[in-house]
Amino acid sequence: MSSKRSIETTCIQGGWQPKNGEPRILPIYQSTTFKYSTSEQMGRLFDLEENGYFYTRLANPTNDTVAAKICEMEGGAAAMLTSSGQAANFYAVFNICEAGDHFICASTVYGGTSNLFTVTMKKMGVEVTLVDPDASEEEIEKEIRPNTKCIFGESIANPALVVLDFEKFARIAHRNGIPFIVDNTFATPINCRPFEWGADIVTHSTTKYMDGHAMTVGGCIVDSGNFDWDAHADKFPGLTTPDESYHGIIYTQKFGKAAYITKATAQVMRDLGSIQAPMNAFLLNIGLETLHLRVPRHCENALKVAEFLKSREDVAWVNYPGLKGDKYYDLAQKYMPNGTCGVISFGLKGGREAAAVFMDKLKLAAIVTHVADARTCVLHPASHTHRQLTDEQLVEAGVDPSMIRLSVGIENAEDIIEDIRQALEA
Repeated sequence: MSSKRSIETTCIQGGWQPKNGEPRILPIYQSTTFKYSTSEQMGRLFDLEENGYFYTRLANPTNDTVAAKICEMEGGAAAMLTSSGQAANFYAVFNICEAGDHFICASTVYGGTSNLFTVTMKKMGVEVTLVDPDASEEEIEKEIRPNTKCIFGESIANPALVVLDFEKFARIAHRNGIPFIVDNTFATPINCRPFEWGADIVTHSTTKYMDGHAMTVGGCIVDSGNFDWDAHADKFPGLTTPDESYHGIIYTQKFGKAAYITKATAQVMRDLGSIQAPMNAFLLNIGLETLHLRVPRHCENALKVAEFLKSREDVAWVNYPGLKGDKYYDLAQKYMPNGTCGVISFGLKGGREAAAVFMDKLKLAAIVTHVADARTCVLHPASHTHRQLTDEQLVEAGVDPSMIRLSVGIENAEDIIEDIRQALEA
């Protein structure tokens, strides 16, 4: 595949390359199993001696094709789909961390990710330190320990809308011989390609803009292939020493740039099984085909809505990195010059109570536990997605207790603004 072709063309043409007489549209391989003529052939697949399909929990042709498209969009070396964005973030970290290990994460990441890292993975013996993404290089670097295995952040934090300073985090990670992992869900590869700014691994909740229609839950992990695991072999024995569950193969020696994703598939997916359903991958692929058309419209509409909110007396504050004067405007211009995302956060002067009244009065925008699809939707994080956090933890996560998260859709911008106006006035 030519690496020179545009991302717009990849959205349409990437992944599925039908041969003569094959279906033009990606088929759904709705099968758990795949037949082989000889026992020996099947054995070679189980030993990772040969590529092929034998059980969908490990790999499926529909899924692999869609993963390949996302991989090309991000400019990576290898990718895999997972059943959700949560699974993608868990696998991305757990693939290189085990009990007794430590990693660093930006404190403003999505509440579900934060809970996964601080509560659930802690029970597995993996410890995380949350750092202020705006802290100085020196402050963040002080948190690195001998057993620190990676640094994790979001390109645009959900819902705090903090734009990550990729180069700062990449410098810290690489000085300390560890990979830098970025959840690029909100920006998508249309607006930001973290590998170009020093990230090593990218994750996505494909549930959001990639699917774009609120149809399927899914996730993806993409490896750049750039991190040299062998250069830091003592830190990453899972990749650089023999895996006895596969007759002692060493992933970096056998699979090169695909080592990390091969291990995540052959080991973590094999044992934990959060596979994306082939039907979901098929629907995700349909969403990807229009991603390059939808994302600019989301951004264009969101900017108009953010400007309208900013002009209102009853609105206390507005966060949108595409808005001039926003705290993250300059970083957004540097890393995402074509736009950020369609999500805005804002607060009303009436605080938490006013937020509930405002949301109940909306007619076009729906109150849903979702974000980043074609339809405008709204949520109050403190009452919904982040309700497990105390007010103190909310502030640490960059979530004002009064915050309203508005995901601006691709409807007519004036209709969205009119709906917000009538709800504010009601």
